[in-house]
Amino acid sequence: MPQGRRKIAFSGKKKKVQLAAKKQAKIVHANPFLLNKTLKEEGADDAGRKSEDLEVQKLNYQPGRDGRYVFHFYRESDRQVKEAKEVAKKPLNPVPPQALEVGDNFFVGYGFPQRPPWHYEMSKEKLEWNENKYFRDYMQNLEKVHYDDKKILSFCELNLETWRQLWRVLEISDIFLLIVDIRFPTLMFPPSVYQHVQELGKSMILVLNKIDLVPPAVVLAWKKYFEEKYPQLHILAFTSFPSYNLRGPQGSSTGVQIRRRRGKMRMAAEGAYEVYKAVNEIVGGSVDIASWESKILEELNLSDGEEEDAEPETPEVVHEEEKDLVFQKYVRHKNGILTIGCLGFPNVGKSSLMNALMGQKVVSVSRTPGHTKHFQTIFLTQNVRLCDCPGLVFPSSAPRSLQVLMGSYPIAQLREPYAAIRYLCERVDLISLLALKHEYHDPEDGWSPIVVCDEWAVKRGFLTAKVARPATYRSANHLLRMALDGKFNLHLLPPDFIRDEASWLDHPELKDIIAIQNKDPKLSEISFVNFTDSEDENEESSEEEGDDKGDSSSIPTTSNVFSLLNADGI
Repeated sequence: MPQGRRKIAFSGKKKKVQLAAKKQAKIVHANPFLLNKTLKEEGADDAGRKSEDLEVQKLNYQPGRDGRYVFHFYRESDRQVKEAKEVAKKPLNPVPPQALEVGDNFFVGYGFPQRPPWHYEMSKEKLEWNENKYFRDYMQNLEKVHYDDKKILSFCELNLETWRQLWRVLEISDIFLLIVDIRFPTLMFPPSVYQHVQELGKSMILVLNKIDLVPPAVVLAWKKYFEEKYPQLHILAFTSFPSYNLRGPQGSSTGVQIRRRRGKMRMAAEGAYEVYKAVNEIVGGSVDIASWESKILEELNLSDGEEEDAEPETPEVVHEEEKDLVFQKYVRHKNGILTIGCLGFPNVGKSSLMNALMGQKVVSVSRTPGHTKHFQTIFLTQNVRLCDCPGLVFPSSAPRSLQVLMGSYPIAQLREPYAAIRYLCERVDLISLLALKHEYHDPEDGWSPIVVCDEWAVKRGFLTAKVARPATYRSANHLLRMALDGKFNLHLLPPDFIRDEASWLDHPELKDIIAIQNKDPKLSEISFVNFTDSEDENEESSEEEGDDKGDSSSIPTTSNVFSLLNADGI
């Protein structure tokens, strides 16, 4: 014991107060730009239940790394989670196919935080103070609007540092690629971003990505939908994984198992050429990008069995957080270099698109949203530079369950996954596709999200350690990952698609979509692709029952894939 000091009693009551203070300090530190404002939840009364705080949840934090760029989302209260679990016990109510037809009204009344006005004579401290105050006021107004309208806040990014990354990319880029997942395009296209880019006097290209996961007619219908709604928007279809970037030896009689190619991969030349044509139309000869076209044409001329003799030189990837870009004035096509910024929600495939354009892995990818922490640049050619921005969840009215299925929220961090399971089961006949039977529950109980998860847990052998009960949470986690990977035919449709489906199937431009998908005739009957990245095999475990580690077995892929699940004993 140090000299001159004596041991002081420390009661359990004081310890509880100390822990509560630490927890509150952690919440404030997670998002210092928000006031710790208390709002009454819907249904709370003055004399009844106690009002609860809107706490901020910090996700994807990795020890040893800078935690400034992790996701910040509002955390559901314990009461909301409890009520949602009770709802998960209610029967499923399947919806008709027409319910999948949606418009683009998810962002009506919602903007996004834009960088407040500034000038070059302003000090860095003054600039940061203005940004902090603006973002705090923006979020407080967003909270107030939702409280007054009695709406539940959708998941949206609450971290100012991540929005600052978007502001930097918007300032330094000449052209923008707004990348969306073709399965949920209108939920990932904020019109306010498109309008802001037009105000900046710049051009935007909408990239409908992952088109290999949906039928070509759906891709064409969405493309025409956006062309009609936004005539000045350049629109193209893209996939990072055409048939030659998939691998899979011939399996058993159950079919062919295919996965992403790891390591060396070829350029997605068909999609890359579409990107080049759109960019070339915009620049109009103001920048020489002929070397980019030559690179793509050289790749297109490679025969299917031809391999390159030498390994291409890996370009340098620059993490722009290491540079001070606050006071760099924008100059169009500075030094004869064209800068293309890649924007979009998490998990839409921005990093994969950059790798596919390069023809090799140059940036790390992962299914876990928020993997890209800060924007990074890479030279496609000597005078064409790509800029990868972290994924951002924009404020919208999208249901939280659908945001989970979109991949905007880390599945491993979900406190209540059953709402997303309900949304999935009511739009996809999961019970028939997975060949589920009542083995644990009474058939008279019917089907609910909890029952579906329990029966899938029994079928896959997901059991708890002590009493061998179905691991319901782990089963739900596994089903959501399968949906995110495209193993279920869940995708939204443009308005009136079902009515006009025959005309889309006979449309003359349909062959162009099929050419970009570039599906091998041997794999033409495959209905989905089992995407597995080496970076994704060790996901974060859940705090409740754990994640599905090591359970990445491929499911046979045929035109009726789920009829083969029992054949492999799955």
